[in-house]
Amino acid sequence: MTPLAAVVSGPRVRLFACLLRLGCQQAKPLQLHTGASLAAKNHYEVLVLGGGSGGITMAARMKRKVGAENVAIVEPSERHFYQPIWTLVGAGAKPLASSGRPTASVIPSGVEWIKARVVDLNPDKNCIHTDNDKEISYKYLIIALGIQLDYEKIKGLPEGFAHPQIGSNYSVRTVEKTWKALQDFKEGNAIFTFPNTPVKCAGAPQKIMYLSEAYFRKTGKRSKANIIFNTSLGAIFGVKKYADALQEIIRERNLTVNYKQNLVEVRADKQEAVFENLDKPGETQVISYDMLHVTPPMSPPDVLKTSPVADAAGWVDVDKDTLQHKRYPNVFGIGDCTNLPTSKTAAAVAAQSGILDRTISLIMKNQTPVKKYDGYTSCPLVTGYNRVILAEFDYNAQPLETFPFDQSKERLSMYLMKADMMPFLYWNVMLRGYWGGPAFLRKLFHLGRS
Repeated sequence: MTPLAAVVSGPRVRLFACLLRLGCQQAKPLQLHTGASLAAKNHYEVLVLGGGSGGITMAARMKRKVGAENVAIVEPSERHFYQPIWTLVGAGAKPLASSGRPTASVIPSGVEWIKARVVDLNPDKNCIHTDNDKEISYKYLIIALGIQLDYEKIKGLPEGFAHPQIGSNYSVRTVEKTWKALQDFKEGNAIFTFPNTPVKCAGAPQKIMYLSEAYFRKTGKRSKANIIFNTSLGAIFGVKKYADALQEIIRERNLTVNYKQNLVEVRADKQEAVFENLDKPGETQVISYDMLHVTPPMSPPDVLKTSPVADAAGWVDVDKDTLQHKRYPNVFGIGDCTNLPTSKTAAAVAAQSGILDRTISLIMKNQTPVKKYDGYTSCPLVTGYNRVILAEFDYNAQPLETFPFDQSKERLSMYLMKADMMPFLYWNVMLRGYWGGPAFLRKLFHLGRS
């Protein structure tokens, strides 16, 4: 079967990506550096925990402030992934290989990469401990440890992924199984789930539903498919403007959405999924499936849950305006591991990085942070192989849109941005510490309209 990557990567897509690369190169030529290892030290002016999007971005920014030799990143993984593209990988529109690079290639040059896992944080003594029995002290600490996937909280997982017809776009180990299940589907129930916990990229569980429906139409299987979205939430999306648009798509495409339904068990050998009715705890329903996409429960990383830096729920307890820790003034948090009351996305991390950069700059000068984070986050809601609704909003779940048109409409241009522009921007600009979100574009378009 011809990969859908070949179908959707037509001349317009390639031209768009080519022009984008040319424009970015002319604006500021950037070259990725390979991480250079220095002699190991046990104290750093800035210590970054986590080598994901938030950690690498902040390390690049801090390098320019205090010098590469005074910054270190603690990260055990050998590979770094651009996870937002996994939605398209699971639908066969992008190859998995395009989503990952060696961690060494994204560590800012000269910054020390401590290839270990954090096992303890002691902010009262300004130090952390790693799984190789090393103690590292710091003057300033940035926590960017991301979010933890808890597949094991669903009975029958993760071992159930060894069976066919089941996948998950949230893990590098299971995202290609989604595409395999999609290709192998013949008829019956195609079920997509949303857990009863905070998640990263809260739009992703339904994006793969829309893509699957589009794939079934392309391959002549749609009439034999009963597409079901079982979500623990009480609404399809948290921002009314975009929820209304999605409800119209759900109606037009004859999709079934069941609210307050939480996946609690997968019987993969029988191809059965068990859901609990959250409105009637203890009441369950068993549904057979011919395709199942699982969005796992998620939680703060275990190392944070009992740490002094965590709130009662286990998230890093930061000020929502400045990202400075509420109790430890030399500790900061960014991204999915924090208790910031906004959607956990890479776009949010980009916006947060610019604010946090300014916060730390002022703290280093013994000044009070003044720049406030407005909760900006973005979710490109992929509704087909060439259409996206670009949802952008703030802490108050109010639209905070960048472009001078109605972003609740499905658009090809927004799909091209999701599929080609954003990955390029991520690898070449954001991870180099030069992208703090689209606020300047909003101002530019606003000036153009005034």
